[in-house]
Amino acid sequence: MVFRCSIGVRWVLALAGVLGLGNVGAQAYPQRPVKAVVPYAAGGFSDQVSRIIAEAMSRNLGQNVVIDNKAGGGGRIGSEAISKATPDGYQLLLTTNGTHTYMAVVEKSLSYDPVTDFTPISLIGKYGLLMVVHPAVPAKTLPEFLAYARDSKVQINYATSGMGSGLHFAGELFNAMGKVNMTHVPYKGSGPGMQDVLAGVCQVIFDGAAKPQIDAGKVRLLGTTSAVRDPRYPDVPTLSEGGLTGYDLTYWVGLFGPKGLPADIQARLNASVKTALADPDVKRKLNGMGMTLVGSTPEQMVQEIRTETVKLRQIAAGIPGGVN
Repeated sequence: MVFRCSIGVRWVLALAGVLGLGNVGAQAYPQRPVKAVVPYAAGGFSDQVSRIIAEAMSRNLGQNVVIDNKAGGGGRIGSEAISKATPDGYQLLLTTNGTHTYMAVVEKSLSYDPVTDFTPISLIGKYGLLMVVHPAVPAKTLPEFLAYARDSKVQINYATSGMGSGLHFAGELFNAMGKVNMTHVPYKGSGPGMQDVLAGVCQVIFDGAAKPQIDAGKVRLLGTTSAVRDPRYPDVPTLSEGGLTGYDLTYWVGLFGPKGLPADIQARLNASVKTALADPDVKRKLNGMGMTLVGSTPEQMVQEIRTETVKLRQIAAGIPGGVN
C-alpha cells in the first residue's frame, strides 16, 4: 500500500512538472498587497496620477497596490529606498523623470544609478508644462510674445519652483531657442511662483497645474512644452508648433522595481500597467490631468531615460550660472 502511494505521489509530481504547476509561487504573484512608493508628498500631480494607476492595477492584479508617500530630497529619499529594496515584486517605485533624469543632471553625487539600480517596468504617461503669462502682457500668441520679449526695453521675469527644476530648464531652453532674455526668479515650489505671476511680480511661468488659473482667465495660455498638444487644450499649439521648432520638454510618470526583479514579475507588472491604461475611466481621468498615456516596454523606458539625460545635460551646459 505504501509503495503504491509513493508511486502515485511521484506520478502527481511529474504531471505537475509537465503542466508547469511546480512554479505556482511565481504564477500566483502577487499573493499579498504590493507597496508602491511615491517619492513626493501626498496631493501633488504625481501622487494623484499614481493613485489612479494603483487603483486600476489593484483590480487586475487581484491584490491592493498601496501608495506609500516617502517624500524628501526632491524624490531622492523614496527612490533610494526602492533601489535597495528586496526585488520580490512587493516594493515598487512610482515616480517621475525628476528622480531619473533631472536629478542625474543637477545632483553632483547621486546615491543611486537611475538605470542600473532599478528594474524598468513601464512608462505610464507623458505630459507637458503650460506656458502662461499675466494678462497684462500684450501678447495673445507665441509669435507675439517673442516679438514683445525681444524688445530691449522690456523686463520679463519668469517664476520657477527652484534652481535646476523642470520649470527652470523649460525657461532657459525657451530663452536659448527664442533668443530672448527672461530673468529667472526661483521659488520654493510652483505654487508660490504662480502666486507672484497672478500678482504681476513675474510675467511668465511654465506650470503643469495652471489649468484652474487659465480657465478662470487669471493667466493666458500661450503653448505647451511637450511634443504633442495637451489633451485639455487641443486647439492650443505646442511651443514647437507656435514658432520654436523642435522645442520639447516632456515629463513622464513611470513604474520601476528594485534591481534584480525576476523577469516573470516584471512582465506581470508591465501587463498590469497596460491593462490599467486601457481602462476608459483611467483614460478619462489622466487625459483630464493633461497626460498622454503611453504603456511602454521596459527597453523603451531605459532608452527614454538615456536619451533624455543627454538632452538635459546639453541644456544645463548652456544655462548661465549652472543649475546647482
